Amino acid sequence: MSKLTTKVRKNLPASDFAVPQGRKYPVEDAAHARNALSRVSANGTPEEKAAVRRRVAHKFPDIGKKQKSPSHVAGD
Repeated sequence: MSKLTTKVRKNLPASDFAVPQGRKYPVEDAAHARNALSRVSANGTPEEKAAVRRRVAHKFPDIGKKQKSPSHVAGD
């Protein structure tokens, strides 16, 4: 995850935050989206948790989905 400096964070559009009203939980890339999910689960209100989950699911649909593993691997 790249370091998000204060200057860069201030210049991010509101659409890059899961909770734009307070400019909370930046989700401008997949690494920050994962971090937002982690942080909000520990510290967020129920409303913030729902907002972060919705925003991450919308912007990064593959995050949080388990990868299917093959039921039979060749050579076993």
